[in-house]
Amino acid sequence: MSAVRVGVFGLFGSGNLGNDGSLEAMLDYLRAEHPEAVVDALCGGPEVVAARYGIPAKRLNWYRGEYRTASRAGAIAAKALGKLVDAFRTLAWVRRHDVVIVPGTGVLETTLPLRPWGFPYSLFLLCAAGRLSGARVALVSVGAGVIGNRPTRALTRWSTRLAAYRSFRDVQSRDAMRAMGVDTARDEVYADLAFSLPTPPRDKVHAEVPSSLPTPRRSSAQRPHGPVCVGVMDFHGSNDDRARAEEIHRRYLDGTTRFVRALAEDGRPVRLLTGDELDRPVVDAILDAVDSPLVTAAGTASLEDLMKETAAADTVVATRYHNLICALKAGTPTLALSYSAKSDTLMAEMGLGEYCHPAREADDDRLLERFRELEGRSAELRRILSGRNLAAARRVGQQFAALTAALFPTTAPTHTSREAR
Repeated sequence: MSAVRVGVFGLFGSGNLGNDGSLEAMLDYLRAEHPEAVVDALCGGPEVVAARYGIPAKRLNWYRGEYRTASRAGAIAAKALGKLVDAFRTLAWVRRHDVVIVPGTGVLETTLPLRPWGFPYSLFLLCAAGRLSGARVALVSVGAGVIGNRPTRALTRWSTRLAAYRSFRDVQSRDAMRAMGVDTARDEVYADLAFSLPTPPRDKVHAEVPSSLPTPRRSSAQRPHGPVCVGVMDFHGSNDDRARAEEIHRRYLDGTTRFVRALAEDGRPVRLLTGDELDRPVVDAILDAVDSPLVTAAGTASLEDLMKETAAADTVVATRYHNLICALKAGTPTLALSYSAKSDTLMAEMGLGEYCHPAREADDDRLLERFRELEGRSAELRRILSGRNLAAARRVGQQFAALTAALFPTTAPTHTSREAR
């Protein structure tokens, strides 16, 4: 039997750690359960993907300035031409595969600013090319949301309908697609693919990470203070908030900065985390504003790095979705600065639903109040997270078994996630 040709598709290698973590989880599954498969990628950063994951990769878009705003006539013309060229490039790439997998990530949502002719158009080309060529396109444990913008909504709905296989990372995502007119009666809900990634042992983490953390001080009551990780984000609201983007960003940055300053003034070492290269200016702004030796920035290049940082902390406060996943997987009590329903859903599933604060209203006083409540229940919440993590890992194992049955029917479904072993 000839080797199965598998393509993976997404914005991998573009600086977003959550996207890359989803790819890593899928590649781990393919290498463990389908080592005969020949795998390559169509992605945002092919050089990074090829170097880091050892698979051939091609650029998702013909026009290299695809995700930069085009203001000059030449750039506008090149971007328009790129849309036509991409249709032929995508079809040519898809037809060389038996299976194309879109692993995880929020490919069916617009919780962040997004234009219809950007990634939604690329995803539509992929799913349409799958139907035309006979390759099976699978949307695996993806996130979704109800979309207001009509062109984006139409492209997303058609992409979902054209896919040969669909599953969602939470019930809210499946319900959103049903609300947009997609028949989801046979679509299953599992968990985010990142829950299959290994969690670094806490004893090993504490031997590695504390060397980079400032020495905790004690309060006037001589109560020991442990480190706090604060995951920040270049947050400007959702796709529907473009008119208020700067106002939303300023409120988020000011509130988060005041919260970090209050922690430092209380003697708490603070590690600032990012989940995307875009978040670095937010870190720099907070460091400049707080100007305390207790506040430092972590260098993170993967979800593994994020998990090590969060595992070494007493408590985590985070905004980005995969920052939350890393903290929760590490078993660390976590407060979500939530910017979408997916964060609220994740926190509820992990037993911390009451510890969500809207990112649009980053009120430092309320944040501190909720933070102290969270720390007061630390031991209890760690026990809850331990059980919820095992359940999430089992669900991802079930997802991989279902994927084998649907897309690799000649191979026995033997996969069990590393976390569940």
